[in-house]
Amino acid sequence: MSATDPPAPKAAAKRRKFLVVVDGTPESEVAIHFASLRASHTDGIVTLLAVIEPGEAAQQWLGVKTIMQEEARAEAEELLHRLAAHVNEYAGIMPELVIREGRRSEQVMQLIAEDKDIAILVLAAGTGKEGPGPLVSMVASAADKAFPIPVTVVPGSLTEEAIRSLA
Repeated sequence: MSATDPPAPKAAAKRRKFLVVVDGTPESEVAIHFASLRASHTDGIVTLLAVIEPGEAAQQWLGVKTIMQEEARAEAEELLHRLAAHVNEYAGIMPELVIREGRRSEQVMQLIAEDKDIAILVLAAGTGKEGPGPLVSMVASAADKAFPIPVTVVPGSLTEEAIRSLA
């Protein structure tokens, strides 16, 4: 390479994705706020994942099952679009939206395995007497086998001021 050759083009920098599993609870909104601000501050991307769990639909006749699945998908799409607008207004970024069907914990692990740009899973711990929540419990119980990416668990009771100072 001579001194007059143009510099080699740099590979596009990969943008780190912050994965948030959404379910419409106040805790998931705390996780969305935290992830949105972290992504905004670090030039990252927020990925919002809604999982349609089998539930009662699996036990129904085919016609009823299909209707129930379509309704669940429509609800998930509406939730994701509403949250995407909120993230855009809140942090000035447009999140990536993903809908999966199956068990929530399995779908989270599968998406992480498929999308190598997902760098951090952001969860908010539940504030009720039911405990921290099923995903936080899953991550905590996986101590014997390493979770594939870092996990940030934020308290579900964080105030907006606290979220802004931490993110």
